[in-house]
Amino acid sequence: MKQQLEKIETLAKEELSACKEIKLLDDLRVKYLGKKGELTAILKQMGKLSADERPVIGQLANKVRSDIEGAISEKLSILKENAKAEKMKAESIDITLPGKVQSLGKLHPMTVVENEIKDIFMGMGFSIADGPEVDDDYHVFEALNLPPDHPARDTQDTFYISDNILLRTQTSSVQVHVMETQKPPIRIISPGRVYRSDAVDATHSPIFHQIEGLVVDKGITMSDLKGTLELLMKKIYGNDCKLRFRPHHFPFTEPSCEVDISCFNCGGKGCSMCKDEGYIELLGAGMVHPKVLEGCGIDSSVYSGFAFGMGLERMVMGKYDINDLRLLYENDVRFLEQF
Repeated sequence: MKQQLEKIETLAKEELSACKEIKLLDDLRVKYLGKKGELTAILKQMGKLSADERPVIGQLANKVRSDIEGAISEKLSILKENAKAEKMKAESIDITLPGKVQSLGKLHPMTVVENEIKDIFMGMGFSIADGPEVDDDYHVFEALNLPPDHPARDTQDTFYISDNILLRTQTSSVQVHVMETQKPPIRIISPGRVYRSDAVDATHSPIFHQIEGLVVDKGITMSDLKGTLELLMKKIYGNDCKLRFRPHHFPFTEPSCEVDISCFNCGGKGCSMCKDEGYIELLGAGMVHPKVLEGCGIDSSVYSGFAFGMGLERMVMGKYDINDLRLLYENDVRFLEQF
């Protein structure tokens, strides 16, 4: 029995030495030390020994068990360290490799130009006003001297929620809200989305953006309007740009004008883009109609004002030489990456 115990210890240590996996190590523990293991099988034969042999064989069996357990524990530590080293090697980062390039988004050209215009006007003492995109007929039309039967409404056909509620056709409705709640002096611009029932083409969209301005104070004249717009355009397009003011008619301003800017393409010499005129129509403006002021509770004998409205898309197209409005809405990364 002594030889059997020594043989079990020798075989166990040989197998433990060759073991490379923690799972196999546990299988060896069960094989030699388990309830049905080889060492247990030997100990079950202790009853056949004489009284003198039992203590000697029992002591040897305990030593063999202790040696095997120690060898298993030592091998387990080695295998765990090896597994940890392999894991660290597999998960290591080569800091000499270049980092992955992160694609960062940028502001849309519409947002860039809008922010630039806001900064220019705030530098002149204007504040930013906001208002509802869904408004009533009074604020969108009637308060701006456009009664229900006025023919000018035909050019501003829009989307109606009900007979009296509609999507605004221009941000002039914001100006009405401001004049109803704020006493002069007033200096505001009102950027935002507007809606008209237009077919989509290179220069039209049923949804577009406007930036309208309003100044109401004592002694405001047409020269103040002209100076304000000239400063804006020179800031946006450079000192070489020229403005041309043409008489026009708007129900909410009197006198009214259309404002043209020297052609972005030919610099005023005449080309196909400007139809050989040298100028491109840019915005409408004028002195606020006394009837509009009085309707908002402002005494037109004391105060006067000017107003203007420009399409943001047209400003962007002019600044970046874009010839199709639809490009601004298609979200084509190849197009947007140019700005």
